[in-house]
Amino acid sequence: MDPELLKIIVCPACRSELDLTASDRDPAIPAELVCRGCGLAYPVRDDIPVLLVDEARKP
Repeated sequence: MDPELLKIIVCPACRSELDLTASDRDPAIPAELVCRGCGLAYPVRDDIPVLLVDEARKP
């Protein structure tokens, strides 16, 4: 995922910063963007963040 993109995107629910999480040990576990504020985890599919609150995993 582009580091420049990570600098500008924010959580659509609360406008907090997002942290990229990925499993280095198991590539079958998909990457997510986790909100520092509300804790919602947004999926990343094919290096494209899906920033839809309805698609987010709840904490």
